[in-house]
Amino acid sequence: METFGSKLLAATAERGRLCVGIDPHPSLLTAWNLPVSAEGVAEFSRICVAAFGDTVAVVKPQVAFYEAYGAKGFAILEETIGALKEKGTLVLADAKRGDIGSTMAAYAMAWLHPESALVCDAVTVSPYLGVGALQPAFELANQHGKGVYVLAATSNPEGQSVQGNRSDADVTLAQQVVDKVAALNRTTAPSGKPGNFGVVVGATLSQAPDLSRLNGSVLMPGVGAQGGSAADVARLAAGVEHLAIPNISRAVLQAGPDEADLRHAARAAAQEFPGLSAP
Repeated sequence: METFGSKLLAATAERGRLCVGIDPHPSLLTAWNLPVSAEGVAEFSRICVAAFGDTVAVVKPQVAFYEAYGAKGFAILEETIGALKEKGTLVLADAKRGDIGSTMAAYAMAWLHPESALVCDAVTVSPYLGVGALQPAFELANQHGKGVYVLAATSNPEGQSVQGNRSDADVTLAQQVVDKVAALNRTTAPSGKPGNFGVVVGATLSQAPDLSRLNGSVLMPGVGAQGGSAADVARLAAGVEHLAIPNISRAVLQAGPDEADLRHAARAAAQEFPGLSAP
């Protein structure tokens, strides 16, 4: 079965290495002259699908902004995911789920099982109940060629107080997460192919964990409004740039609500991150 990593390389070769977020934040709804309601979220999402679905490699709906509207919000999210798939883009659910046992298995079923109404190409997960607790997601991803992005070194300033903590062997927690994800890819990815498992590393960091043995995708939020640049992505992902996927949300979404303007902003941003062949 084709890995998520291989699908990602194919998508970025055609459309560039960019992930654009769909973040129907109340302030953006207002800026787009849309109501701060489920109906506003639905129209916001429709415009984003039309603008980004056939433009960028990966589109990342932020689940929280849909969840805030309960059943109506999840129905809109389900429709948005389906519409993006029809457009041919990879869909990454930014859900940041993380739990233990049967609860984690249920989260995995929701986002990664082909029969789920919310199934996506990949999902973000939190490892802070232990990377091993995420095993149900890893197993389901391997069964169906899906991707799992594990939070490692995030772009928010508060993250460093936890992720920068060091073990007795003087290894940061962020590096421990990256190393465990790398070990999973080593044991599950076909020879010569990038694996299904990636990590999240902020583009605003002064230094990234060592990513040289990951053999998986690196999602890099913080580009644009948070201050991260193409130069930062190149610096932090040196040696693994072909699998580094910058995430831009507000810097593109502020071009809305006109569909053509959004499409132009996304294409302009993608040109800064062309698809690359593996070194």
